[in-house]
Amino acid sequence: MTTSTQIKGYVEEIGRRARAAASVLANAPTSVKNGALLAMAQSVEKEASSLIAANRVDLQAAEKAGIGASVRQRLAITEKTIREMSEGLRQVVSLADPVGEVLGEWDRPNGLKIRKVRVPIGVIAMIYEARPNVTADAAALCIKSGNAVILRGGREALNSNIALSRLLQRAAANAGLPEAALQLIERVEHRVVSELLTLNAYIDLVIPRGGEELIRKVAEISTIPVIKHYKGVCHVYVDMAADLSMAESIVLNAKVQKPAVCNAAEALLIHEGIARSFLPRIAARLREKGVELRGDPGARAIVPDMKTATEKDWGCEFLDLILAVRVVKDMDEAIAYIARYGSHHSDAIVTSDKIAAERFLREVDSSAVFWNASTRFNDGGQFGMGAEIGISTDRIHARGPMALPELTIYKYVVTGSGQVRE
Repeated sequence: MTTSTQIKGYVEEIGRRARAAASVLANAPTSVKNGALLAMAQSVEKEASSLIAANRVDLQAAEKAGIGASVRQRLAITEKTIREMSEGLRQVVSLADPVGEVLGEWDRPNGLKIRKVRVPIGVIAMIYEARPNVTADAAALCIKSGNAVILRGGREALNSNIALSRLLQRAAANAGLPEAALQLIERVEHRVVSELLTLNAYIDLVIPRGGEELIRKVAEISTIPVIKHYKGVCHVYVDMAADLSMAESIVLNAKVQKPAVCNAAEALLIHEGIARSFLPRIAARLREKGVELRGDPGARAIVPDMKTATEKDWGCEFLDLILAVRVVKDMDEAIAYIARYGSHHSDAIVTSDKIAAERFLREVDSSAVFWNASTRFNDGGQFGMGAEIGISTDRIHARGPMALPELTIYKYVVTGSGQVRE
């Protein structure tokens, strides 16, 4: 029988090894890190059949356990997934190494020279659900930014994650990095997570990636700083001065292109001045795509067969083909609604009125705000950052897509010539 002491010892040993590896990684040359990432990409391609076989065990177990088709789809490793993982690893190689970047430098009157320089955070723990590709993404970004990473994937992906993490670990070690630069928690007991989240002596940052329930649980338990977003309740506001064809295109993309992701639109706000001309038009297009509409009295007065929205629908992250619809009196009401029901993730305005747009962009407090563009662009790749480890709605350290620079912190390097403080 496994005791709590055994679990604590298991987690602490992983933490100790990660801390030692982080010291080496922090000073590893870019060429060595890139060489490790290329070796990892080649290993994923070479071992594709064994990865797919391990994943098949997880898929069979998931089906037997009655896990839904959408989760099984995210869990699956296919030939396409293999290509995407290897391409993702290679893409990180092509990105600039943030470690050592000088963010600012200046001289003081006493002759001191001060530089503000990017350095790795140290040890990052990543806790995530049923997406084995996150294992490769997190490993790539952490290694390139000079951080050791401890991975804890979902139980349903255990065999896939073990197979993937072990081959990535071997490839990185063969390329000259410490084996403990990348470690996977292979035990499934819930107590493991509690121990991991209180390992302050070894772990510097926790990043949860998954549903709201997982993220809230991690944030509640952790005694280590957590970078997070609880949910993505994203809005598109169609203003009085909107180009209606443009608005139609943006709303459709924001809701339909990939509805089960955090930057998909969950609510549509329409200025009352254009609601009668725009709402029937967009409602018809959304219904063609299978979207269920839930409206307030103003929206239902225009499209009567729309479902009645309840208070629970406002601020709901549906992650499905469901959209809350509200007719608002003006910009004030739209901004107030977003402030009350939004999640500070991604919000958009469609308008040709520059003054209105600038006010929206200034006053809506979200990690990304958009003018005449879909909320679906809140993504590291779409922002030109390359891969990302997640999206943060926090206000400390990082906000929005977390790419390589966001996985670093900085220190001040001060050079003198014998100065002492009087």
